[in-house]
Amino acid sequence: MYQYFSLFLSALLAATVLPFSSEVLLVTLMHTESMNHTFLLIAVSTGNILGAVINWYLGKRLLDFQYKSWFPIKEKERDKATSLFNRYGRLTLLFAWLPIIGDPLTLIAGFLKVNFFLFLLLVSIGKIGRYTAIMFLFN
Repeated sequence: MYQYFSLFLSALLAATVLPFSSEVLLVTLMHTESMNHTFLLIAVSTGNILGAVINWYLGKRLLDFQYKSWFPIKEKERDKATSLFNRYGRLTLLFAWLPIIGDPLTLIAGFLKVNFFLFLLLVSIGKIGRYTAIMFLFN
């Protein structure tokens, strides 16, 4: 049970802005005889999706501070991010699993008040698909 929780936690941390990786632990645990692959997929996907939800929530809470003088994102930068996000659409959230751009995408989605259930659906499809592919490739 400890291994599943460790995988969950590493996936959660990997979905935040912290430099963390869950793939190596997932593949390692896959090759341990006592580990159930379905439970591994559930643990790693749930952790990574929850990390994205935390980012969405933090992005949403950023709105409370956008007019403070110390706020790090200036109006011009916010407008540019909004324009790019709106241009490419909410379907870009299917790529929230990508390194480097995935975490900011989830933060921006919260900042731009993307509907939570649409956010959750798109992010879940992308992240579960990614981990399923990793498990298939390294099995």
